[in-house]
Amino acid sequence: MTPTIPAMPRRHFLGATAATLAAAPIGALLGGVAVPASAQAPGAGAVGTTAGRSGAAPGFGALRQIQAGDLRVGYAELGPADGVPVILLHGWPYDIHMYVDVAPQLAAAGHRVIVPYLRGYGSTRFVSAGTPRNGQQAAVAQDILSLMDALRIERAVLGGCDWGARTACILAALWPERFTGLVSVSGYLIGNPKANARAQAPAVEFAWWYQSYLATDRGRDGYAADPAGFARFIWQQASPRWQFDDATFLRSAAAFDNPDHVAIVVHNYRWRIGLAEGESRFDALEARLAAAPAIALPTITLEGDANGAPHPSPAAYAGKFTGRYQHRNLAGGIGHNLPQEAPQAFAQAVLDVTRL
Repeated sequence: MTPTIPAMPRRHFLGATAATLAAAPIGALLGGVAVPASAQAPGAGAVGTTAGRSGAAPGFGALRQIQAGDLRVGYAELGPADGVPVILLHGWPYDIHMYVDVAPQLAAAGHRVIVPYLRGYGSTRFVSAGTPRNGQQAAVAQDILSLMDALRIERAVLGGCDWGARTACILAALWPERFTGLVSVSGYLIGNPKANARAQAPAVEFAWWYQSYLATDRGRDGYAADPAGFARFIWQQASPRWQFDDATFLRSAAAFDNPDHVAIVVHNYRWRIGLAEGESRFDALEARLAAAPAIALPTITLEGDANGAPHPSPAAYAGKFTGRYQHRNLAGGIGHNLPQEAPQAFAQAVLDVTRL
């Protein structure tokens, strides 16, 4: 049965004007989730692209911070400054530590490795309290282009998993001139809200239980009450044979302590199935993405043999990659968080992809 959404008009999320958002007593509001004034980073509104230090992340050392588009992006950088750039994109409910064992391998091979916190995670903050807390796919992709411009990266190799794989596929499809290769876990993940809004078979709907849960106010409130507990359950479901310890989980869970995290996650999953509106400035991009554009870049897709998260079969997406292409299945109980569970295999794919 279709979940009901009490007190949640379909177009509620991004309908407020910037002035209304700015006037909210504790910052912008999104679907009933408060975005505190701390969402505006220190010095928000200042113009400039000079990267600065921003604390540290276990396993990555000192983090950097740079203003890029709507955000002040927190990111890790490893390897030589003149190395061939590699951008690694994490998903939900994970963080940059998805690549904590991948990035050093690529840096040791001579790459300049950039691992950013996506909007709503870690030390990444919105520049303005008035910017809608929008989790739609085009917005996240635009963030990465803005980051590349701020860092003066002309071209890079892309690697992604989960939200990161979707973002990487979008970038590869729409801006192929900016990239030299793509590594994507679970293949082609570009979404289409109109298609996603259609009811699926019971087994498919069951696999996406959390999307239906987050479509309700109850689900939103439940996630807001304990994002770390929610994430731990997803980790166990998505990677049933991965024996991660508490320390491994907790260093990633710290990234959810972000003033915009709940708003971004809830909007992302509601937008995917047509229950929340995106921003009109992304309409043209979303129209192109709705057509499921092919990806011509050299690509390696990866899949683990114990992925407990919803994912398409490799045969379903192989035809979307029209350039040099290879798919690799990983055995040994590898689940959804493939870069962290099989870092050597993921790093090797990044090293191999431009040599296909």
